Amino acid sequence: MKKLLLFSIVTLVGLTFIGRMIYLQVIISDELKLEAENNSVKTVYDYPERGFIFDRNGKLMVANQVAYDVMVIPKETGDFDISKLAGLLKIDEARLKKKIKTARTWSTKQASVIVPQLTQEEYAPLQEHLRKFPGFYIQRRSLRKYQVDHSASVLGYIREVNQGKIDRDDYYVQGDLAGKSGIELQYEEELRGVKGYKKFTRDHYGRAREPYKQGSHDLAPVAGKDLTVTLDKELQKYAEMLMKNKRGGIVAIEPKTGEILSLVTAPNYDPSLLMGRNRSKNINAILRDTVRLPDVNRVLQGQYAPGSPFKVINALIGLQEGIVTPQERFRCNHGYDYGGRKKMACHSHASPLAMSKGIAESCNAYFAQVYRRIIEKGATSSQGMDTWHDHVTSFGLGNYLGYDLPVGQPGRIPDGEYYTSRYKYKWYAPTTISNAIGQGEVAVTPIQLANMTAAIANRGYFYTPHIIKKINGTPIDNPKYTKKNFTTIEARHFEPVIEGMNEVYNSGTAKYVKIPGIEICGKTGTVENFAKVNGVRKQQTDHSVFIAFAPKEDPKIAIAVFIENGYWGSRYAAKIASLLIEKHIKGEITRTDLEDYLMSHSLEYEYAKKLGTQPYKINVAIDQGLITDEKEQKLHRLIDSLNLKILN
Repeated sequence: MKKLLLFSIVTLVGLTFIGRMIYLQVIISDELKLEAENNSVKTVYDYPERGFIFDRNGKLMVANQVAYDVMVIPKETGDFDISKLAGLLKIDEARLKKKIKTARTWSTKQASVIVPQLTQEEYAPLQEHLRKFPGFYIQRRSLRKYQVDHSASVLGYIREVNQGKIDRDDYYVQGDLAGKSGIELQYEEELRGVKGYKKFTRDHYGRAREPYKQGSHDLAPVAGKDLTVTLDKELQKYAEMLMKNKRGGIVAIEPKTGEILSLVTAPNYDPSLLMGRNRSKNINAILRDTVRLPDVNRVLQGQYAPGSPFKVINALIGLQEGIVTPQERFRCNHGYDYGGRKKMACHSHASPLAMSKGIAESCNAYFAQVYRRIIEKGATSSQGMDTWHDHVTSFGLGNYLGYDLPVGQPGRIPDGEYYTSRYKYKWYAPTTISNAIGQGEVAVTPIQLANMTAAIANRGYFYTPHIIKKINGTPIDNPKYTKKNFTTIEARHFEPVIEGMNEVYNSGTAKYVKIPGIEICGKTGTVENFAKVNGVRKQQTDHSVFIAFAPKEDPKIAIAVFIENGYWGSRYAAKIASLLIEKHIKGEITRTDLEDYLMSHSLEYEYAKKLGTQPYKINVAIDQGLITDEKEQKLHRLIDSLNLKILN
């Protein structure tokens, strides 16, 4: 028995030793070796080239250029002449000390960026001297080179990652760059590629010498994927030109695909400002501009009352609900008296009107009566409002559309509960009558307006708007962007409304911006605008809005234009929309008179007026015809000369 016990103990001890040896030599030997090698092997990352970005026609928009980061490993620095190094790097000595201290705090063994993004010209004179400073070396990387001076808000930019990004994704280390906004952010994983690395043995001073194990442990980088986006480079450039000295946004969509042809927010800036050694200063200038807000994408984030373009939705709902026919006429006596403190006013036009002329003349009284019937069809006002809400939201309004860009707002389409929770008394259709003309509690983003227009152009369906067309030459095959989203309105009801939108150009509010040879369907809008000034709600100059699609049959483009403080729809927004439609369909501009007007007129005096500055009086004089166009242009040039910011 004792012999058996002794044998068992010896066997157990032996198995334990064997197991431990297997664990040490087989299971964790690589980890131990790697830990030991870290002290004698230096790893240098080999950054991949970021994917290129092309427009829908294969024209290059974003490429790459070589740049050089000055890196430091604090543990290896030793004594050196910091004053001389600061001179070579062309930075203040105190700033250099601070950067080295920050690097040492982060890690004494890991490399940190001291001076990022040197150009070839800046790097050349530094190259021969940097070897004299132990612990400092050059990290070569690929940076963006913009082939366009526009589209910054949609292309986005890349920026050094913060610690939060590093903690969330182990791909990144200190000093790495990643997409910060726009396409660069949305498609970061596709664009960034895969980092490679090279390992070198260290000498007793810690300096890299020869490739470790003859390079057998090196990994070659994999370049990022090229993207083809849906934007038309030339249309985008032209749209930004037309938005000079204006604020607002433009969205153009191809109805039969949902592809975004143009997306412009103004004011904007040259994307190259966010690259190079001055990028931090330029980014801060943009972010600190709290008056112009160039960092806000008004097309995706701006929530506005849609104004009269929303009337076409109420017309469609009225037809679907069977409470109006295209032939029924409504009387307008310069407005609609609904029993409130004052009636809903309307401009002078022929009366009574049927649907086509109601749309063409943008009659408030017509649509107030249609809207009232829609709400009053329900057993209660709340139920009628719920029905109305469901129809409206089927056009993509009141929610995030699901497009492939990283920012946005849902807008607001009220339902019955919205009003019931806000009013302590029983409410009726007239309580919400402003919704009839796109004012009231309705709020939309410009991209939602463009998508709504595409759904009308398609006679009842839309594709989710998107910015990506191909990845590495392969067309996208994502059902999110290739399936039809149907509205609640039957296709047969769209024709009368489309006829009315076409009449807007033939005899209505947009007749003076017609484009020869193109049948355009549109709708002007003048949106009341209020703002708080010193805590008091005051009415400001109206916004100018326009939606359109063309041609009438087989539409190629649907567009929404929103100009802040642009007076009325045909003054600015309709002109811009007509020109962009002509540019896209014809490839040339024949209505140069519209172009001349837009390029010679500025709204900067309107924006200055918000700040309570002198241009308010000048604006009144212009409205009264006391200042000629020539003098007005001189005024605009003066205002431009006073704008010393880096932005347009």
